[in-house]
Amino acid sequence: MLKRPRMRKLVAGNWKMNGLRADGVALARDLAGRVGAVPPPCEIAICPPATLLIPVGEALAGSVIMLGAQDCHAAEMGAHTGDLSATMLRDAGCRYVILGHSERRADHHETDSDVRAKVAAARQARLVPIVCIGETQDERAAGKTLDIISRQIKGSLPPDLPGADLVVAYEPVWAIGSGRTPTVAEVADVHAHIRRTLSAEARILYGGSVKPANAKELMAVANVDGALVGGASLVAAQFWAIAEACG
Repeated sequence: MLKRPRMRKLVAGNWKMNGLRADGVALARDLAGRVGAVPPPCEIAICPPATLLIPVGEALAGSVIMLGAQDCHAAEMGAHTGDLSATMLRDAGCRYVILGHSERRADHHETDSDVRAKVAAARQARLVPIVCIGETQDERAAGKTLDIISRQIKGSLPPDLPGADLVVAYEPVWAIGSGRTPTVAEVADVHAHIRRTLSAEARILYGGSVKPANAKELMAVANVDGALVGGASLVAAQFWAIAEACG
């Protein structure tokens, strides 16, 4: 078996539909200030709502924190009212974009093929996609977790996607925002399964009720290359504590 190259973990904050300008800028400045005082042991990205991309990007200027978006359209331009293209996101200063989040798959009926088209558009625009996958509670109870994961990976990722430009986030749907997390053994099992389908260079994040209390344990699991953080990313001290857990 080839040895995996050593790489920095990534902790990405998904702000979801939260934050007005003043609060978002204040949170970004707080995080940028912490980075300036103590260099983080991992790479950090924050993904605010689209309305905050420009002001948050300006607040992060000069820091090592990367800017990310929460979605993009598969087309580069055109008659798509309310959508943003990957090229627009890159122009706004983004480095990352979250794609295929379970909330997008459920609320907007996005299919694996929809996600695949968006991933291709992101790479064309030189964005790094954070592609979300994960099973529901019913699917886990039925013993279908690994089958669901395999199907989502195969359907959501272009076959020629370079591993060095890919992040996959395993987020069990039943754990998101619920305060519940899989056991360490369950996380290790799923991440090992994902690793067998991806190149050694791709990073695999864990997401779903990640918080300071469980971050260190989760970050120590084999094939866990960081975290996609929801609610805790809206509190600077909590998000920073999760980043520190990577050290």
